[in-house]
Amino acid sequence: MKRIVLWAQGVAFSLGGPGLFLIAFIDASFLSLPEINDILIVWMVTRHKELLLYYVSMATLGSMTGCLVLYWMAWKGGKAVMRRWFHERHIEKGMATFQRYGVLAVLVPSMLPPPAPFKIFVLLAGAARVSWKKFVTAIAVGRGLRYLIEGWLAVLYGEQALTYIESHGKEVGLVSALLVLAGGVGYFWWRARSRQS
Repeated sequence: MKRIVLWAQGVAFSLGGPGLFLIAFIDASFLSLPEINDILIVWMVTRHKELLLYYVSMATLGSMTGCLVLYWMAWKGGKAVMRRWFHERHIEKGMATFQRYGVLAVLVPSMLPPPAPFKIFVLLAGAARVSWKKFVTAIAVGRGLRYLIEGWLAVLYGEQALTYIESHGKEVGLVSALLVLAGGVGYFWWRARSRQS
């Protein structure tokens, strides 16, 4: 794992923002590189605080593009693609979650730090034929908020932010996801009330 971190760090430092895009794309699509994007955001923002929004944007765009690859595969292949990697029971539970919560079923997991599962929700979104516009928006909001919070911590605490994220990352991710979930539930409740009146 240390070799992969050093390789990713070298790519990101030599290429800057495009390197972050590339690592985030690889992580979101074909390989899983847990926490590497989070570490890179903190390291790079610590060194260039003025580029916070640029780095966050590049990592978010890379993650969105990588997720779209998986989403498209599942859209084309449907449940057959899902069955290659996941048990039928998990697929059915996931599909029921999408039918009940819609795009929130991908937005909330996109904010959670590893080891929370994420790719299964990306694939399920494609198999469930969730609108690609809603899907992209959910990934942009979820990943963008996660990376922005990490970058902001890097501005405030420097490299100590890595220690903070390692110690409290799950709690921060969970609280952020719960806030988004509460906002989503509030929005759906408000929309339902508006339709009734």
